[in-house]
Amino acid sequence: MDRQTFDGSSFRPEKRWAPADPPAVLAELAAAAGVRFNGDAPWDIQVRDPAVYRMLLTRGSLGFGEAYVDGLWECARLDELFHRLLSINADETIGNWNRLRLLGEILRHGLFNLQAGDRAFHVGEHHYDIGNDVFEAMLDPTMSYSCAYWEKANKLEQAQLNKLDMICRKLDLRPGLRLLELGCGWGGLAGFAARRYGVEVVGITVSREQQKLARERTVGLPVSIELLDYREVHGQFDRLVSVGMFEHVGQKNYAAYFDVVRRVLNDDGLFLLHTIGNHVSTPKTDAWIDRHIFPNGKLPSAREIAKALEGRMLIEDWHNFGQDYDRTLMAWWENFDRAWPRLADKYGDRFRRKWKYFLMCSAGFFRSRQGQLWQLVLSKRQRRTEYRSVR
Repeated sequence: MDRQTFDGSSFRPEKRWAPADPPAVLAELAAAAGVRFNGDAPWDIQVRDPAVYRMLLTRGSLGFGEAYVDGLWECARLDELFHRLLSINADETIGNWNRLRLLGEILRHGLFNLQAGDRAFHVGEHHYDIGNDVFEAMLDPTMSYSCAYWEKANKLEQAQLNKLDMICRKLDLRPGLRLLELGCGWGGLAGFAARRYGVEVVGITVSREQQKLARERTVGLPVSIELLDYREVHGQFDRLVSVGMFEHVGQKNYAAYFDVVRRVLNDDGLFLLHTIGNHVSTPKTDAWIDRHIFPNGKLPSAREIAKALEGRMLIEDWHNFGQDYDRTLMAWWENFDRAWPRLADKYGDRFRRKWKYFLMCSAGFFRSRQGQLWQLVLSKRQRRTEYRSVR
């Protein structure tokens, strides 16, 4: 997808607002990122209500996001706004202004297991069960809700098909093998692997809506889709894969997660872990994303993953293509925006603003390179078959 130029030379705001001037501390932070309040560039913040300043100063990213959903500010290029802000780590600066709230978030993640078994289905109910029609409109025909691989693709569907095929090749799938998918989404990878590589697949999800549609999409294939938390998995499998699910596991559960993988993976097997990663280890998550999109989520750092793997599994391969997620998110927004007229009556404008904010701030996160996308191929120490990396 072609990205528009960001120089702002032809951009003019559709409507001029005349709010109070921003506090100097906000104006200075914005300026450091090349952003202005009520400026002429497409990434500038157009303030409709000066309450935005108070919400940002007192509630940080949570207040900023909620103010946008409330319609208190606008921005023609949210993706580029967040790219610029996150490139100078403005999120950390704002968080430091709200030390009490920041401390509360750190304690919440540090003292409580937010991804414990009794919470496992919360994210499914809150996010993945909102309506399959939203995801069918936004995603490609494979229904892949994870980063595409754009190396040899110009269209979203081809980029997702290339990603699915790369996963299957990295796992060395072949007829007769049994594959377990931890977090199977709407069955795109399960169906692809069964159809193209002749494997038997068991997929698990914590979303009832995903289970329903995934079962419909894999009828007639050797695929079983179960509503199950990963801690409840039993049996033995030749291969394991997890795409876009590890972000919901939480650091307190990494050891238990990889212990489950070790328990159900055959000694000569392979496990592919596909996950978003954070460029640094952090004891918290973004407050707006946590409350409004992915409750109790937590992005791992490379150090956190490596620490959990030590003594449990070996790393055969570690592949980073995080910048592909920027392009994927922009393609999702294009699909969603095109489909919005048929979704509008059911979901309303506040949902549209929330979804746009989610996709655009995520694109900025990866464009700034705070966000990473990793695929790790892991094995047990008992494996005797030599592994060759695949791209």
